[in-house]
Amino acid sequence: MMNRRTAVALGSAFLAAPAAAAAQSLAQMTLGAVPEESVTPALWAQQSGIFRRAGLDVDVQTASNGTAIAAGVAGGTYAVGKSSLVSVITAHAKGLPFVFVAGGSLYDTKFPYSVLAAKADSPLKNAADLNGKTLAVPALNDLTTMATKAWVDAHGGDSATLKLVEYPFAQIPDALAAGRVDAGFIADPILQQALDAKKVRIFAHAFDAVALQFMVTGWFVTADYAAKNQAVLEKFARAMREAASYVVAHPADAVSVLAKFSKVDPDVIAKTHRIGYAPLETKYIQPVIDICAKYKVIPAAFDAKDLIAPGLRVG
Repeated sequence: MMNRRTAVALGSAFLAAPAAAAAQSLAQMTLGAVPEESVTPALWAQQSGIFRRAGLDVDVQTASNGTAIAAGVAGGTYAVGKSSLVSVITAHAKGLPFVFVAGGSLYDTKFPYSVLAAKADSPLKNAADLNGKTLAVPALNDLTTMATKAWVDAHGGDSATLKLVEYPFAQIPDALAAGRVDAGFIADPILQQALDAKKVRIFAHAFDAVALQFMVTGWFVTADYAAKNQAVLEKFARAMREAASYVVAHPADAVSVLAKFSKVDPDVIAKTHRIGYAPLETKYIQPVIDICAKYKVIPAAFDAKDLIAPGLRVG
């Protein structure tokens, strides 16, 4: 005869079985991302249950930079990575098989969250004043470098005379204030902190020289992973689109998740320009490819559709 303890244990196991089976049916995905604002939809989709409702068990991990993310995606540490378009464009030009599966941050001239800044009391007034000056960028040959060159060239200066040096975003305001550099590219939330402290002023919306709207970051996979996991990636793309729509409409709700992931004060995040998110469309990618070719980061331009996972359906 079954005793009471055995019956209870069997009953508990029976009740737990459906939950365990459901958990096992979720497709597991590890994402790699630098902790800045364009990761917010993934964090929200994870916290709010959007991913789980889509049938995905997602773990979002912090990575130090785009190079580390690309290596992690290529090696299988991450199923999906988030990186700047330039990193994936240059990888493609070198024959590395990366393709985008979801759009990331959208630069929109109406909401310029990343700008060329100068010291608050700097005498610099126009592009020609930058000729021969030292400018700080977070990485040489990245999009901030090309945007800076393109803006200077388009507004009466000569980008060939610029002295470009690398500084992390977080160090550029102090470098400007100390006079170590004459201008520098800064993005939120560091930009907002520096403006509040009256260390810097906005000198130019240099990203406008790329396009008035373009995709800055995106979520990418290897072409092999895309071919073998199309159904899972379609769920991922739909979930990301739903989450992006929500955080754009309810920015305050997402402050805490980004603050926890990025270790930035939530009050600072709440005051920054909240970014938009780009649909995965060629018109938002092509301008970045073209400026990479113009400034010889890649040998020649190519069609943006080559960077989108083939057959991906998210409608």
